[in-house]
Amino acid sequence: MEFTVKQIAVLLGGEIQGSEEDKINKIAKIQEGEAGAISFLANPKYEKFIYETQSSAVLVNKTFVPKKDINTTLIVVEDPYSAFSTLLEEYQRLTSFSKKGIEQPSFIHEKATIGEEEYIGAFAYISENVSIGKNCRIYPQVFIGENVKIGDNVILYPGVKVLQNSVIGNYCTIHAGAVIGSPGFGFAPQKDGTYKDIPQIGNVVLEDHVNIGANTTIDCATTGSTIIESGVKLDNLIQIAHNVTIGKNTVMAAMTGVAGSTEIGENCMIGGQVAISGHGKIPNRTQIAGNSGVRGNFTEEGKTIIGSPAIDMKDFKRIFVVYKKLPDLLRKIQKLEKEYLNSQ
Repeated sequence: MEFTVKQIAVLLGGEIQGSEEDKINKIAKIQEGEAGAISFLANPKYEKFIYETQSSAVLVNKTFVPKKDINTTLIVVEDPYSAFSTLLEEYQRLTSFSKKGIEQPSFIHEKATIGEEEYIGAFAYISENVSIGKNCRIYPQVFIGENVKIGDNVILYPGVKVLQNSVIGNYCTIHAGAVIGSPGFGFAPQKDGTYKDIPQIGNVVLEDHVNIGANTTIDCATTGSTIIESGVKLDNLIQIAHNVTIGKNTVMAAMTGVAGSTEIGENCMIGGQVAISGHGKIPNRTQIAGNSGVRGNFTEEGKTIIGSPAIDMKDFKRIFVVYKKLPDLLRKIQKLEKEYLNSQ
């Protein structure tokens, strides 16, 4: 797939400094550029590479002023990193949505409905009463259970499982191996020490523009819905338990686990390997540092919390200053004890 510099500049709303007819057919890091590639410069520490890169074009900020001669074409934009992201999205859209038609063998129930411009990969299984919108991409070995509703422009990568009654909005992307709607972890302890299974009869709802990483699992609700609101981005290998709600535009890094009935607010940022206990509330714009253990409810919006149990970052820093001094304090205490004993 090939574009001219001019076509890319129009897409990004950029201004060209150099040849607008150069052909671009690949994307590369600025330090690994080659002819036909486009790169970007957002971090000043990489500026040295712009003077030696072999990329045919580089996205730069409007404030960038070269200190040396440059041999590449520049596309000047407001925010190079954001523009590069837009370029990658467009590239993904063009490549992902180039496939069309229904491959065989695959199974589509006679009572399922599929919108136009579809792609159904080989060995996909689409169950009874499934509704799939237009321009969707269902890759090989995807399973879609009964009564699932899927909106427009959705991509389900190989091996995705969307179980019964789940609802997926428009422009969602679910990566390989993810499971949506698996039964929640619900068991009632019995007097004899055994556990009785509690049926999980709710569903999962993904709103629009949700991105789910590879091998992430989202459990269905015991009753009602597990809800992932619009714009949420979940990394690979995340566990979301039953009846959790995740607010709009929240992002969550890999290997995080969220226990049942937790409410997470909007625009939160959650680091990797975070453990969030059940039935708690996390307010809007909360940032949680990686490896933290979150218990109970937090009330103030916009805070950064860290540690296990997680506390406000400011308190953690004060505690950590004391923590680093503990060996010296111990030695002083031991010295005082020795002096006291010798004085008796």
